[in-house]
Amino acid sequence: MVTIGEPWPEFNAGISYRDLVRRSDSGATLIEFYTRRYKSSAPLHGWLQRIHNKQITVDGCVVIDPDAIIREGAELVYHRLPWKEPDAPYLLEILYEDNDMIALNKPSGLQVLPGGLFQQRTVLTQLQRHAGNLKASGCQEPHPVPVHRLGRGTSAYFGYLLASVQKILYAGFFLERNVVEATCNRYVNRNSGHLQKKTRSITKLYRALASGVIVEDEVVIDHPIGLVRYPGVAQGLYVASPSGKPALSKVTVLERNKQSNSTLVQVEIKSGRPHQIRIHLSFIGHPLIGQF
Repeated sequence: MVTIGEPWPEFNAGISYRDLVRRSDSGATLIEFYTRRYKSSAPLHGWLQRIHNKQITVDGCVVIDPDAIIREGAELVYHRLPWKEPDAPYLLEILYEDNDMIALNKPSGLQVLPGGLFQQRTVLTQLQRHAGNLKASGCQEPHPVPVHRLGRGTSAYFGYLLASVQKILYAGFFLERNVVEATCNRYVNRNSGHLQKKTRSITKLYRALASGVIVEDEVVIDHPIGLVRYPGVAQGLYVASPSGKPALSKVTVLERNKQSNSTLVQVEIKSGRPHQIRIHLSFIGHPLIGQF
């Protein structure tokens, strides 16, 4: 089995957050803008410190006066300093690779795309490095695009397209529409290409090992999933909830194992709610093995 991946540096490269001043914010001071727009990111003294630390620019110029007036159309950039991201694995097993795609075994604990505290320690970062090595060896410019998404805590086989614009559109069969459109727009802006709309024609089927022996050969689970408050979890938890959004899963039994008290199932999800398979199987009394 071939593995790829480079050890993570101790600190990432930081990240820049850009804002374009809207008419409603024109005439406000710099400190008013950030404390109003991003009050959950830092308190007043935190934003003052960032301004005095020369971490904010207005139209490309560093501004250290928190009372500077901003005008409509100005570009504000907050440069977040590098930080040490939480521990995450970095090695990826390549299961299959050709000029069009690469299939990986994603380990648990590794985030797929940048977000939150993980801006560098992601699958995408390692794939971009791998793609750079491919380009250096004479291949055409590869542009990794995820075929689908997986949670950071999930270990599973995972597909990426080494994409031309046509391949990005193919990924659109799997991805949420806003993800593929954003990816396409970035690609087209660089390459002056044209996109044609495609209709989705791919069905995603999942296999899972559920606890207990499911008696029915086929189970259709039609129950909403929503976010609820939960002690100790600031963002809340997704659960089966009457007040949630509609969610539909079709579960087909593939194999029953009475000795291990488990059932191998195939699940087709007709909606894409967070943790849908895990929640729906638990809802019918057959949680995923290892997910009690």
